Amino acid sequence: MDSPPLAGLVELPWWGYALAALALTHVTIVAVTVFLHRAQAHRALDLHPAASHFLRFWLWLTTGMVTREWVAVHRKHHAKCDTPEDPHSPRFYGIARVLFGGVFLYVTAARDPHTLERYGRGTPQDWLERNLYSKYQSLGLILMGVIDVVAFGLVPGALILATQIVWIPFWAAGVINGAGHYWGYRHWSTPDWSTNIAPWGILIGGEELHNNHHAFATSAKLSNKWYEIDLGWGYIRTLEILGLAKVKHVPPRPHLAAPKPVVDPQTLQAVIANRYDVLAKYTRSLWQTYGEEVRLLRRSRPRDALALETVKPLLDRDEKILGETERRRLAETLPKSRALATVYAMRHDLAALWGRSLASREQLVAQLQDWCHRAEASGIRSLEEFSQRLRSYA
Repeated sequence: MDSPPLAGLVELPWWGYALAALALTHVTIVAVTVFLHRAQAHRALDLHPAASHFLRFWLWLTTGMVTREWVAVHRKHHAKCDTPEDPHSPRFYGIARVLFGGVFLYVTAARDPHTLERYGRGTPQDWLERNLYSKYQSLGLILMGVIDVVAFGLVPGALILATQIVWIPFWAAGVINGAGHYWGYRHWSTPDWSTNIAPWGILIGGEELHNNHHAFATSAKLSNKWYEIDLGWGYIRTLEILGLAKVKHVPPRPHLAAPKPVVDPQTLQAVIANRYDVLAKYTRSLWQTYGEEVRLLRRSRPRDALALETVKPLLDRDEKILGETERRRLAETLPKSRALATVYAMRHDLAALWGRSLASREQLVAQLQDWCHRAEASGIRSLEEFSQRLRSYA
């Protein structure tokens, strides 16, 4: 029996075409997260030239994106995260605009020559990049359209191509850049609004673990907890086993030993290297103090207890991302509890240690020693216990 007009080389039921579209778009997701994001933007791994070129070629076919542009926009996002200079922060553009129009924000940023010059260095600039991929961005999509139509037929092929075209603009430019800074949970107190959208990074190749990524930007692995799944990491490990990739960075794992009587340069180095783990554990101390203080105040000064409860969502936020109104609320409310005000202020002092780039090692060690001394002399149980833990980092 003759095939109907405009039929493709492969005839499938409707769900077969849907699976084909998902499979093709999934390869694109892998190319974005492994090649563009982890390998190119953050140098978290090195890819074999064969793997690198295949992924770059596939991105040209399915998205038309230029490596240098994508990398530059993403690096600027990290450098200016959740500030007015961030190319796509929902905190300034609004969640709806980023979620549904993130691709237009990306295009605007990618056309800025200053952004490309400052943040786009180190990306491929070989003959193919200069004379094909960057020069004829639309040609790849045209070729992909022809392949889809020939393989699946006119209507299914056109629908599959349309799916491929909108997949990355929606999921990467919209969902990750939008929802990943608006909804979700946080393991790490990063100086931005990044969140983990879901603990199972399957649909977008692991990019769902966005707060983890902002905490450890140069890590090739985005999952941090036992229950988190980073599908992109699975592909990277497979490539590594096949000799097609070499992992350069993963998140540091804290090592604890017996507490030292006095912190030394090794303690300082371990604390700075594991600073997000330090802040996460410190947050537990903060919540311990908060709970104890609120319970006490409910019996003696219920109004003050209620006031503390209203600022609870602000307590574990980095001060850099708080607005003037939020800072004023904290300044007015925290004095109602001396213990909580002390724990909150000392969190800022501790975080400032790894932000003092001009201080010498000796100065930083002395400052950390002073911090531990003040914590242990504070009379606040949670601070005393945390100081002991801090002196255990090795």
